Amino acid sequence: MPMKTESDVWLETEISSLFSRYAACIDGDRLEEWPEFFVEQCCYKIQSRENYDRKLPISAMECDSKNMLVDRIVSLREANIFAEHMYRHIISIPLILSKSDNEITTQTNYLVISTLQSGISHIFSAGRYQDRLVRIDGQLKFVERIVIFDTNSIRTQIVTPI
Repeated sequence: MPMKTESDVWLETEISSLFSRYAACIDGDRLEEWPEFFVEQCCYKIQSRENYDRKLPISAMECDSKNMLVDRIVSLREANIFAEHMYRHIISIPLILSKSDNEITTQTNYLVISTLQSGISHIFSAGRYQDRLVRIDGQLKFVERIVIFDTNSIRTQIVTPI
């Protein structure tokens, strides 16, 4: 395996920081900030591993623009009824699959623990992120984030981004 350059190490650190800030935003219930991690024309999809592997289009959630992400949060805050909960993300070190001058693709494992108001915690979702990132005004942003969950079903409805 070739030696990593200083710029490779810096890029890995920058991506890890992005993913940590992303998780902290969701885990801290600062969901109104969540769309800011994405470019205007983006794709955010939550899909089962089975559907992803078979290239089936059905997703548990799919948004194809930053405006749809904003609508998702407005709906969550104003219209949805769900059990009060909080998430805690555990994220692996991102694996950089490819990089060019314009785009970086990564894969990262995740585990999301959900804690209900009662204090009972359970594994909500485990899987991987498949991401495409670009740099906009010096900041890395998601062009595409596909959340691929390993289980055949999710225990409760998905209201909060993963």
